[in-house]
Amino acid sequence: MPAKRSAGLLLFRRTAEDHVEVLIGHMGGPFWAAHDEAAWSIPKGEYAADEPPADAARREFEEELGVPAPQGEWIDLGEARQGNGKLVTIWAVEADLDPARTVPGTFSMEWPRGSGVIREFPEIDRVGWFGLDAARPLLVAGQRVFLERLAERVGADGV
Repeated sequence: MPAKRSAGLLLFRRTAEDHVEVLIGHMGGPFWAAHDEAAWSIPKGEYAADEPPADAARREFEEELGVPAPQGEWIDLGEARQGNGKLVTIWAVEADLDPARTVPGTFSMEWPRGSGVIREFPEIDRVGWFGLDAARPLLVAGQRVFLERLAERVGADGV
């Protein structure tokens, strides 16, 4: 069986001091509620083999954040295999977005487990801008490589 694939879009912006910040989201649901480190993600999601990855990245950005993907030049940050075996493809685009404008999508799951009660949770429960050094420990481990690639491609420091 082929590995699952996800695609996503990493927004970045430059501060007045010319530092780079990235927009990431804290994963929603009861499993992540008490965690901060390694509990944030680039807005991304799975796609079928017949869907172009860039289309999936655009669609997933809107599904997860509730706002359209911003216009701008997409920078290909390549692929990386996550710890669960999923292959993730990420692009970056320079844009600004007010986190207060986001309206995350939701998912349903049985909670508490074994209770028979189905509840809805936000896919992402909060969104924030972070400098590269601050974002690194927050991101799930398999996505940190995209910060390094972004820094290389845009000549960013780690602040």
